[in-house]
Amino acid sequence: MFRKYKSLFILFLAVFLLVACSSETAKEQEKKKKEVNLLFNFATSSLDPNVDTSYVSLRAGITETLVHLNDKDLTIEPWLAESWNSKDGQLWEFKLREEVTFQNGKPMDGEAVKASLERAMKDSLAIKNALRIDSIEAKGNTLMIKTEGPFPEFPSELVHPNTSIIDVTESDYINKPVGTGPFAVSKFTPGTAVDLKRYDSYWGGAAKLEKARFSFNEDANSRSLALESGDADIVFRPEIESLANLEAIDGVTVESTSTFRVHQMTMNLERKALQDIHVRKAIDALIDRSSIADSILQGHAEVATGPFPSTFSFAPDYPKKENGMEAAREYLEKAGYKKVHDVMQKDGKPLSFTLLTYSSRADLPLIAQVFQSDAAQLGIDVKIKQIEIPEEYMAANRDWDLTTYSNLTAPRGDAGYYLNATYHPNGALNFSGADDDHLTALIDKLNVTVGQKKRSDLAEEIAMYVDEQVYNSFILHPNTLVAYNSNKVENWITSRSEYYMLTNELDVK
Repeated sequence: MFRKYKSLFILFLAVFLLVACSSETAKEQEKKKKEVNLLFNFATSSLDPNVDTSYVSLRAGITETLVHLNDKDLTIEPWLAESWNSKDGQLWEFKLREEVTFQNGKPMDGEAVKASLERAMKDSLAIKNALRIDSIEAKGNTLMIKTEGPFPEFPSELVHPNTSIIDVTESDYINKPVGTGPFAVSKFTPGTAVDLKRYDSYWGGAAKLEKARFSFNEDANSRSLALESGDADIVFRPEIESLANLEAIDGVTVESTSTFRVHQMTMNLERKALQDIHVRKAIDALIDRSSIADSILQGHAEVATGPFPSTFSFAPDYPKKENGMEAAREYLEKAGYKKVHDVMQKDGKPLSFTLLTYSSRADLPLIAQVFQSDAAQLGIDVKIKQIEIPEEYMAANRDWDLTTYSNLTAPRGDAGYYLNATYHPNGALNFSGADDDHLTALIDKLNVTVGQKKRSDLAEEIAMYVDEQVYNSFILHPNTLVAYNSNKVENWITSRSEYYMLTNELDVK
């Protein structure tokens, strides 16, 4: 009997040790998983790279473009295209990189790239207007692209995330686009996250990570807390008020990087009051840029005098303007307004504005509130309206006057993108409704101008004209803030263009 119990005890002990060891092994394996979770500030309901304005497919390493932007020296360089040339700036020859495959194993050749670009232009009027392609011919790994006219900066337009190359024979663009990047889609939960797996046959060398998660949360405080708790490894734009706490945590690194972005007050020029330049000048004068940069951005920004940061050669040396409450009052008086019983009015009608803002950039609603408070001191009623996706709302609705809006102005290191998108009548981001014949003619001239010096001079002239007309007000150039667990994450690079995030070099320790 004793031997029987002894045998049972030994058997039980062996099973216990086996289970314990298996449990420890599972824990160790879990610990060693090469996986990261990046928490982004914009949610998306679609991964379609040709129309998604959050650019998640490119940022998550699912797709790539023909041309890449070098963030350090602001030059374009080969990516899926290994070279390009043109003798006249209109007929372009692109040589595609050899042995590139989509994540389904199919080769990326000229016909596939042609089909992808044609699909992008068909589904996105903005891309069609930006690329201005007349025809595409494919032969092997060579593309012959003819633009509608001389277009010397055409290759730089192919940096845009919405020109990402995908296999158009795969039809589920919204949930599972098939690109050429280091990560393929495992699962997409709209508005929540996209789960990714390594594409082992990636042309640039298989990613160091096995898996990744690109998740979304538009609340800045929640993003910061997710990093503190370990739910996220990399957080894009943490709450500014939380930076000191984050920096005090062992192993958390906070990076503040200058970018090509501007926070601006977009003006709806179709609204009657804003068609008066003196009213626009009053709005511009009311914006206390230095106070906003110091109090709301806590120094992580540069005061803006125009759309382009001062480091660009095409950023004008603007003349000093009259700013402040008194200057704004004088401009309004020139427009025929008077303050009666604490209400700014003209012909008995009060001056009021509907101001749009959105919370995915946490500083913009705060800027809107500061403007609302300052305007109230002048007797101007400002109603703030929270919206979700600013591009969609402003394009579809004209029941607003002003918007605190953030925009990349020179993501390709050239002024042409912003000036065309924002001030040309066909521009994808022309939410103001600007339609100025002189301005349009200048932009059209820029589009066919060759030579960096000539282009910079002309872009500077255009930017100065926009400033004189006060078609928008420019508030500040915010830094991009990223916080991450440096005890775990390796090889993270904060992209100045904000385009490139999950790469094949990103790793865990």
